[in-house]
Amino acid sequence: MAERPSSGVEEINISTEMRTSFLDYAMSVIVSRALPDVRDGLKPVHRRILYAMHDLGITSDKAYKKSARIVGDVIGKYHPHGDSAVYETMVRMAQDFSYRYMLVDGHGNFGSVDGDAAAAMRYTESRMSKIAMEMLRDLNKNTIDYRENYDGQEKEPVVLPARFPNLLVNGTSGIAVGMATNIPPHNLGETIDAVLALAENPAITTEELLEFIPGPDFPTGGIILGRSGIRRAYETGKGSVLIRSVVEIETKPNGRETILIHELPYQVNKARLIEKIAELVRDKKIDGITDLRDESDRNGMRVVIEVRRDASANVLLNNLYKQTAMQTSFGINMLALVDGHPKVLSLRDVLFHYLEHQKVVIRRRTQFELQKAEDRAHILEGLRIALDHIDAIIALIRGSQTAEEARNGLMNDFKLSERQSQAILDMRLQRLTGLERDKIEDEYLGLVKIIEELREILANDYRIIEIIREEMTEIKERFNDERRTEITTGGSEMFEDEDLIPREDSVLTLTHNGYIKRLPANTYRSQKRGGRGVQGMGTNEDDFVEHLLYTSTHDTILFFTNKGKVYRKKGYQIPEYGRTAKGLPLVNLLEIGKEEKVTAVIRVEEFTEDAFFFFTTRDGVSKRTPVTNYANIRQNGLIAIGLREEDELISVKLTDGTKEMVIGTRNGALIRFPETDIRSMGRTASGVRGIRLREGDKVVGMEILDPEDYVLVITENGYGKQTKESEYRVQSRGGMGIKTCQITDKNGPLVAVRTVNGTEDIMLITINGVLIRMDVNDISTTGRSTQGVRLIRLSENEIVATVAKVEKDIDLPESEEDGSDDLLIEESAGADVYADTEVVSDETDGNVEELPDETEE
Repeated sequence: MAERPSSGVEEINISTEMRTSFLDYAMSVIVSRALPDVRDGLKPVHRRILYAMHDLGITSDKAYKKSARIVGDVIGKYHPHGDSAVYETMVRMAQDFSYRYMLVDGHGNFGSVDGDAAAAMRYTESRMSKIAMEMLRDLNKNTIDYRENYDGQEKEPVVLPARFPNLLVNGTSGIAVGMATNIPPHNLGETIDAVLALAENPAITTEELLEFIPGPDFPTGGIILGRSGIRRAYETGKGSVLIRSVVEIETKPNGRETILIHELPYQVNKARLIEKIAELVRDKKIDGITDLRDESDRNGMRVVIEVRRDASANVLLNNLYKQTAMQTSFGINMLALVDGHPKVLSLRDVLFHYLEHQKVVIRRRTQFELQKAEDRAHILEGLRIALDHIDAIIALIRGSQTAEEARNGLMNDFKLSERQSQAILDMRLQRLTGLERDKIEDEYLGLVKIIEELREILANDYRIIEIIREEMTEIKERFNDERRTEITTGGSEMFEDEDLIPREDSVLTLTHNGYIKRLPANTYRSQKRGGRGVQGMGTNEDDFVEHLLYTSTHDTILFFTNKGKVYRKKGYQIPEYGRTAKGLPLVNLLEIGKEEKVTAVIRVEEFTEDAFFFFTTRDGVSKRTPVTNYANIRQNGLIAIGLREEDELISVKLTDGTKEMVIGTRNGALIRFPETDIRSMGRTASGVRGIRLREGDKVVGMEILDPEDYVLVITENGYGKQTKESEYRVQSRGGMGIKTCQITDKNGPLVAVRTVNGTEDIMLITINGVLIRMDVNDISTTGRSTQGVRLIRLSENEIVATVAKVEKDIDLPESEEDGSDDLLIEESAGADVYADTEVVSDETDGNVEELPDETEE
């Protein structure tokens, strides 16, 4: 049977073929496109651009040539890729905000820090920069190897001599297949000093190298915060540094502040930054900016941010750092090719490989010069012999029929080499003069000394190090400049602000619309109940004070929101304003979402294992969680409690695990139970039933009840009372509770439930921002089912918004006056008349409904 003819199709395993092909592609990208060589710090495209300019003679001392001509030569001879890729690379090499030391001297529009594109290559002109000449110096002295280009018609260098450590000096970034590199630029003088320090002490440590290279030096300046990221990157090859803009806060004669931006972090687009700031102002994520403009010119960058009179420029600036590119992180990944293989390198590794490259360059250059000198000395030795036997040589030449016969005669009779014999035959008659004879002798003796010196260099490594030191020092003297990027201590190395801030008692206020401020605690002095009060803060017509907290500048303030998240600030980080000032928008202080509203603000002095947070939601769900679960709160907040659908967090208390809790509702119900009725749960658990609510009711307050405490309730219409704790029996959690106040149209529903012991003052704040402070002992003690007595006279359409307890030791003496009209309080006897006292039967429910706990996220 005849064999079937071959179809020419070879069957292969597709999985094997895909694996092989992809690996080939990946290695091509890694080695031939995306990663720099550790020796010259250049990727192939950068190296080819510089070599093409060198080949064309477009050096720094020659005239500029059209960029299109250079790009055409690069893609035609060495880099068979798109012309736009080559031109964009060349553009970056000519930008003073991209390269620390530009390798291309551009003439024309090469883009801007605002992100403007460069002009087309047919309009711009380029040439090598002066420092780029040092990258190719001694290229023609056999200092490096060459390889064939893509079509085998040309030769291109495998690596450049690179007379300065370009990988560190200009840095690089690139994305390969499965790996990426991101090396920041550095100061030339510092980097050269580090190379020479390594040459002198091969066992030098990273810590010692940091004395020479303190950190990156970006072309756009900026400020690096902290040194730990730098040290980690230099030791391991990977790390991250935080870069901040250079700004100045200018105070005008009228007291208004202006923020001036002079430098931006590396690779930040100025135009996009300004757009981002404008967008944040438009979306009301940042408040306090009245004007934003760019006044940058050829003399430098100047972005002006006008600050509203009642806003703090420092706080606004901190918010800009958080929400914009005015502060960015630069991830360092020192990945480069070592002997053709990608490798993550430490600072010492990079310097070591560069130094070894320079040793090879010097050795090969010396070998080249030695060979050249020896060749010339060999010729001169023949000429010296010829001059010593000139008559015989002339006779031999005249007697020879051909040049070959004469050459062979010289070689045989005078023991000369073929090259020496040819040099004698090529010698001009003028060399026979006495002066020329002296020149030949002097040149020969000079070459003998040069040859001896070159051989000594090749025989002694310390001589090579000396040459490297001399040449790199010369480059440093020519091209070094001042460091542009400042490095400041940060993180754990920086003193905490509170170490420099005195410990002071303060009152923190937060309005319904989210304006926060801090005031000295002695701003208000104690008044008698029934007084009209004093204006506590300026608010808009639709705003009112919702939270008031007595705290210290050194306490940790935790902000719990209705969405169950928690945010953290220190007391001193809350801006201090005057008593009538509106305050700072909370969005300028915390990174809260649009739908989030702060519903509980508490202070924590220490995060200890035996302390707990006790949570209660609007729907009566409670939870107890150890405080230590909240010790580390991220800048963008942390989940404090897992909320069920449509529920909200309304109260959080700090407990020691042994307390009794009371929960009060808007319609006057109150339940008392031990906190141990609710087991300790995880941070994101939802909790269990604390109080069962009747239809339409909701929780308005949750407090810790200590022995001998009184339960204080305040209603919307300014009525209040104290009731002994003994009138509230202990129940199990989950019941409906018992009556704590008779609710009528006269006094209105409850707005607050507090526990007091007679040592406090009480502050009441209305929706219009009117504040009155009184001794809690001036509030009458009555039974559970009474309406209470009038505590504050309210104007029409005004109701009580919130209530806070403050310590008496912050009071000013009642007789003390500061001359301020708005501190002169009109006192009133008030209405010390009990309301109706009919008793309504208690309603209790012994059944306890426990909601299933949610697992921690």
